[in-house]
Amino acid sequence: MMDTHTDAIRRSPKQEPLLMGRSQMQDILAPNMPKIHRQVFFNNELGIVHGDPTLFRLIMKQRPPFIINDHRMGIVVRGEADINFNLQDRHLKAPLLAYLGPGTIINPQRFSSDFEIYGVILFSQFPTPFAPGQLPSVFNGQVRDFQLPVDEDDQQTARNIIETLWQLVHQHDYHQPTVHTLVAALMHHYDGCYRKQADQAILSQSREQTIFNRFITLVNQHCCEHHQIGYYADRICLTERYLNTVVRQTSGITAKDWIDRALITRIKIELRHTDKPAALIAEEMHFTNPSFFSKYFRRLTGMTPGEYKAQP
Repeated sequence: MMDTHTDAIRRSPKQEPLLMGRSQMQDILAPNMPKIHRQVFFNNELGIVHGDPTLFRLIMKQRPPFIINDHRMGIVVRGEADINFNLQDRHLKAPLLAYLGPGTIINPQRFSSDFEIYGVILFSQFPTPFAPGQLPSVFNGQVRDFQLPVDEDDQQTARNIIETLWQLVHQHDYHQPTVHTLVAALMHHYDGCYRKQADQAILSQSREQTIFNRFITLVNQHCCEHHQIGYYADRICLTERYLNTVVRQTSGITAKDWIDRALITRIKIELRHTDKPAALIAEEMHFTNPSFFSKYFRRLTGMTPGEYKAQP
């Protein structure tokens, strides 16, 4: 049960994702730093959240959905929340490890009044702590996001690493190689927890759910280049008809609807948050011509790309 005193996130079904990167977060936090500096740390390379829910509440006031361009690892230590990650609704409940990778679209819907999280954000300027080819596979782009219920030992291991990072970054002229090594340890821990549960899930979930999960992962990765179900059916080694049947039975909507949802979300981000003309976006999104791009967008949103971009 959710806490009876909850904060609901009201949102429009056509609201576009907003970039929530380092500069945007610092702009939001700057006026509040005197109140939250004991729970939040930021520099050009990384951010650390140390348990206080204030940061989460401040960001929620910015009217989600959001898109991120960095790596984020968190531990939900108290409370629960309902959040849509990359088109899929998730219920988060402590204790839980969460990872969000670059390109993740986040649409919070509800969180309990006692929601509390510890976490680390690796901004784009954070130097990779791994040699070429040694990056744990869960962070190399194959996995966009995950949320893992964990036992006390796995939660405590992650929390101990974050606690050590928190203490270290508050030392004068802290030793960066040590920070990078601790971040590498945290990434290895998350990768290990994910692999362990992924192996168990493969054994326990139905064939249909496995196919659907694979399909959604591919759609999130390739919707900008591949708009037709045939590409995804080929990648999963199924016929288009069978894939569509499985997706519809598992999720209640068709495979093409999932592709369209993901593609329209990406187009909206480009229209709202870049200065690219619609013709260039159409080319980058692999539409045959700008006219077809405009008709496609209007059919799914009720407005032309230009009308959408001109909205306040």
